[in-house]
Amino acid sequence: MNIEGRHYRTIWLKETDHRVVQIINQQTLPFTLEILDLHSTEDACRAIKDMYVRGAGLIGATAAFGMYLAALNVAETSFNDDIAAAAVMLKNTRPTASNLAWAADRMVKVLTGHSETQQKLSCLAEKREAAKTEAQAIADEDAEFCRMIGVHGLDIIRKISQKKDRGAVNILTHCNAGWLAFVDYGSALSPVYAAFDNNIPVHVWVDETRPRNQGAGLTAWELGQHGVSHDLICDNAGGHLMQHGLVDMVITGADRVTRQGDAANKIGTYLKALAAKENNVPFYVALPSSTFDFTMIDGLKEIPIEERDPSEVRYVTGRTESGLIDTVRICPEKTTARNWGFDVTPARYITGLITERGVCEASEKGIRGFFPEYDC
Repeated sequence: MNIEGRHYRTIWLKETDHRVVQIINQQTLPFTLEILDLHSTEDACRAIKDMYVRGAGLIGATAAFGMYLAALNVAETSFNDDIAAAAVMLKNTRPTASNLAWAADRMVKVLTGHSETQQKLSCLAEKREAAKTEAQAIADEDAEFCRMIGVHGLDIIRKISQKKDRGAVNILTHCNAGWLAFVDYGSALSPVYAAFDNNIPVHVWVDETRPRNQGAGLTAWELGQHGVSHDLICDNAGGHLMQHGLVDMVITGADRVTRQGDAANKIGTYLKALAAKENNVPFYVALPSSTFDFTMIDGLKEIPIEERDPSEVRYVTGRTESGLIDTVRICPEKTTARNWGFDVTPARYITGLITERGVCEASEKGIRGFFPEYDC
């Protein structure tokens, strides 16, 4: 992703010191671009839990680099135990996105000699180098998978554009599943960027995505940086737009998808899927394979739904006319709140899953056809 002409990923090793991991602080966007340094596993945990980084793929990559930082700071005599403890600490930060546990567990297997593809490491220096190599591989893989999601999603957008006699394709998205939610490219927005870069006219309806406003603050910002036409809308406007033929397709990301195709995503996604079904609007979920949880069958019963601090509902942060960044309460002082971060969209409402291997049906059969190596 380019920001004012310079390419960035969302997470990387500091150029002058590879013992430091750097991230874009998403807490300060869209008002300020700030780079933060992570020096320890505790720093990585804090970044995930407090949402300095967020989004399924980026959380996974941050967990991988957090494991690398652990390898740099543990003793050889207790290496395996300390690495296992670091993985537990990272996995406890946020419960819903499957990429986090997937990345931490993958790092543990490599570093403790249980990986099927790697020989047992003999000394601390080898283990630390392996941690660095594997964390970078996870980040690179995330970026490449998201690039391929764009390639496969582009075909869908192109076909819709051709039916409209190359008129602008109106795409509704919810939350932020763009470059900022992954290492690069994004999931739901990767096809949008691919279409734009291939001169297919696209326009994005950007849900504000309460309560943290990731649509308003992050999706709108990155679309603007890329030059993609978009309009910010309130979360409740999507159904109205679909009723009036102003949405050609919906693309969202996902934080966990079961082996039968149920998808957990930012709270409010389910309502968009219902409206899309009612109005015959295609509803796609874009995800890399690291977001699948092949151990789960029924998303409603099995996917853990994170409940976050109610202050996120009671307060909102923005920039005042004078340029001050301020947080204000939007409800009576004694009003309590509840704050579920995600909901689950059953597979029957999903037109297709856009993955790095292609677009498959949201069903066990469809997923198994694209990922036969997993024991679905």
